[in-house]
Amino acid sequence: MNDKKYLKWYQKLAYGSGDLASNCSYGLVSSFLLLYLSDVMGLKTNIIGTLMLVSKVFDGVTDVFFGNMIDKTKSRLGKARPWMLYAQIGVSLCLVLLFSIPNMGQTAQYAYFFAFYTCLNAIFYTANGVAYSTLSALITNNPQERVQLGSIRFMFAVVTNIVMGFAVTGGVEAFGGGAAGWRAVAIICALIGLVVNTISCLAVKEVEPDESVRKMIDESKPQDDKLGFWESMKFLFTNKYYVLILVLYIVYYIMSNITTGSGVYFTKYVLGDASLLGMFQMMKMFPVIIALIFTPMLVKKTGSMQKVNFWGYAINCVLSVFFIYFAYQKNVKLMLLFMFIKGIFAGTLSGTLNALIAEISGYTYRTRGVRMDGTMFSCSSLGIKIGGGIGTAAVGWLLDLGGYVGKAVEQTSGALNMIFAMYIVIPVILSVVITVILGFLNVEKANRKWDEEHAKEV
Repeated sequence: MNDKKYLKWYQKLAYGSGDLASNCSYGLVSSFLLLYLSDVMGLKTNIIGTLMLVSKVFDGVTDVFFGNMIDKTKSRLGKARPWMLYAQIGVSLCLVLLFSIPNMGQTAQYAYFFAFYTCLNAIFYTANGVAYSTLSALITNNPQERVQLGSIRFMFAVVTNIVMGFAVTGGVEAFGGGAAGWRAVAIICALIGLVVNTISCLAVKEVEPDESVRKMIDESKPQDDKLGFWESMKFLFTNKYYVLILVLYIVYYIMSNITTGSGVYFTKYVLGDASLLGMFQMMKMFPVIIALIFTPMLVKKTGSMQKVNFWGYAINCVLSVFFIYFAYQKNVKLMLLFMFIKGIFAGTLSGTLNALIAEISGYTYRTRGVRMDGTMFSCSSLGIKIGGGIGTAAVGWLLDLGGYVGKAVEQTSGALNMIFAMYIVIPVILSVVITVILGFLNVEKANRKWDEEHAKEV
């Protein structure tokens, strides 16, 4: 294990703040866009959901494409930083345009939404997100620092989502409500994202691969900047750990987006108080901060991210039985309590995802002699986009299936039951799936075994 320190404390914080910038756009879109489109613009949720999912087809190509482009990039800023820096300009612009749908025919509004939603996600957010995730492998070779970076960045993500849960709807009203209010909030989020992303990007620098591992690599094998797109794809999908982490990301973000997208409907219609959304967001996110504080210590003590994550999620699934029961009783206090406890056990995964991908990239480097961090880290953005797209689209489809009517004062029992299932039951089922995937994700053990075998040969 490489114990050399590469980063100062303020660089770790600066890197982590990039998730604040990211969630100013992603959080606003995933939590509130469907509400804006259905309740303000009067568009149909099933059509919106379908368009969102179709848009994700483009993401399936662009994530790996941008990862491959990052691997080929050579610039004064390095491989990933230029993509992270300049793509944010497009993210901020598209975010404002997406919450500024003009008054025109509904068909034109659907087309307008689809165009800018696709540009935001498939092009600019993808380029920025893949580059940002890749940086965690490029700015340090120390596994512990990578875990720390993952924890810090997700702390920023959690805090940002909590603040947005409390502030967005109030901010919309403060700026006059309706379309004008949403546009003003989008502009503020876009500007914050642009400034913070720039600071995050310029505060760190990229370093060379670990010398001790590099000496054991067969240099006759193809170099990362010489790989074509399809050859890179072959390297990715013949790596079982890449496939596992990609599936984990997809399931995780299907779960996350169903919960996030249905939360405002659950508090508004099932509990009868939309103002509770902020409290539920806080009880969902705040325990993750607690978990992330202890995650680096737990990983260091056990020597395994897999063990920490697997048992954390297993306990989370057991506690979910009580959570479902209290949700049926509409016992808000005990729901919030068990949401908090569950979040502590499940929260370690958020802090180790990037470090796990770095381990998987290291596995490819060891076994295939190719360093392809950008392409490898495309799984994070690809998983977020596919999972997020399916999750968000599923909310629209399921609302329509349950009989939800956007501008109705009261909803039918079928709509209420569907909203309950989306926010309470479906996420528990998906948590079980994640636990099973974590049971097979033993890449750290595979890397240690390779190092031991090849150290003897040097």
